[in-house]
Amino acid sequence: MDNLLGEFIGTAILITFGCGVVANVSLKGSKGENSGWIVITAAWGFGVIMGAFTSTALGAPQADLNPALTLAKTLNGIYTGTQALATMCVQILGAILGAVIVYIAYLPHWALTENEKTKLGVFATIPAVRNYGYNFACEFIGTFILIFLIFAIFNPNNGSFPSGLGTYIVGILIWAIGLSLGGPTGYAINPARDLGPCIAHALLSISGKGESDWRYAWIPIIAPMLASISAYSIAKILNII
Repeated sequence: MDNLLGEFIGTAILITFGCGVVANVSLKGSKGENSGWIVITAAWGFGVIMGAFTSTALGAPQADLNPALTLAKTLNGIYTGTQALATMCVQILGAILGAVIVYIAYLPHWALTENEKTKLGVFATIPAVRNYGYNFACEFIGTFILIFLIFAIFNPNNGSFPSGLGTYIVGILIWAIGLSLGGPTGYAINPARDLGPCIAHALLSISGKGESDWRYAWIPIIAPMLASISAYSIAKILNII
């Protein structure tokens, strides 16, 4: 139960920081409006760190905050199938909560913002060039690198880190992925990151919000999960895990 609570609250913290920075940068009238991509990628990296520390404090030592990472760890024997499914479910619920928090925090700005895609972009990733094949490949690559490098970072050959240092390193990894590979799709690299907030977008009464773009929503869900399986397999073949 502690693990589920930690994953739920930790993911909510992650999404509050992550979707919150997108709102800050993109919504009309915000003091952070148009402050740019580096601001967005930095806050997502910091959000992972804060969410992970919160998750661990609440009794979830893995602090995945990401169903794709949970899947990879399940393949590596960390979770049973039932534990994994429950963990993924609370991660999605936590992401919904985080998105609702952001909605409330920026309540006056939804009506000020005219563009429907700008509003949706606070909640869900939107590709810069819509081509499902290329978009899928980009999300696959980003998630593969995330999972593979997490396994590499915590490989015994890199020594044991002081308590908490590994969390900071993973946050830097998220930041780097956003800076390097985030441009084409907005780097969801986490099924809960898109699915939870997209559900919130569909349910919330957002002024002039438009559609939730469910035609694209499968890509940031399926691509990361398949990448997770591939990253685990390659890491296993190379004896990283």
